[in-house]
Amino acid sequence: MKKIIDKADSRGGFDHGWLKTKHTFSFSQYYNPERIHFGTLRVINDDKIAPSEGFDLHPHQDMEIVTIPLKGYVRHGDSLDNSQVITRGEIQVMSAGTGIYHLEYNGSETQELELLQIWIFPREKDLAPRYNSYQITDLLKKNDISLFLSPNSEASIAQDAWLSWANLDKSVSKEYKLYGQNTGVYIFIVEGLVKIGDDILSRRDGIGVTEVDKIDITALEDSEIIFFEVAMQ
Repeated sequence: MKKIIDKADSRGGFDHGWLKTKHTFSFSQYYNPERIHFGTLRVINDDKIAPSEGFDLHPHQDMEIVTIPLKGYVRHGDSLDNSQVITRGEIQVMSAGTGIYHLEYNGSETQELELLQIWIFPREKDLAPRYNSYQITDLLKKNDISLFLSPNSEASIAQDAWLSWANLDKSVSKEYKLYGQNTGVYIFIVEGLVKIGDDILSRRDGIGVTEVDKIDITALEDSEIIFFEVAMQ
């Protein structure tokens, strides 16, 4: 087994007033040559956006982008004429492909928005751009590791990627079995305290694991965890 551990307080971070953001991997003004990506996983951005604020219309190309609201409301619009507001229990998936413009705003005038934005390299370039949103609440089982995006499900991206979510009560142990060949899994602790192998990880810590078939996980307190299993080449 090979592993990398990224502690929460070692991430890049900026406070722009309306936006407070943390970057697990190099992004924007944060550059760390040892943290460019994990396999095809390019970005994990942990954003807090003030009420009614957000990102104006801007372009993306050749990237698979998954937005996961943790709290509040995400208002999305794009050059494909999609317009939607999503909240916790939903995700939005965008294939930028040959090019797409989109905006992303806090859809509430009073409540702060918290979200994770995930970028994953596609398996090929110059795909047709597309956007979809998915309700995943019914997929998420308490005290289990629940798959909510995969190559063979309705929610999928143009890459070998399996995304799972776990809400574990204190003392619950689970085993994560990898789905793909030549994949690794990056485990992000949204909330709580967990033991993964011999390592203890807390809120917003991350660990990338490769060259294993399965991983044992124990919640040392009530915990919320997201798993990003991706192609490593």
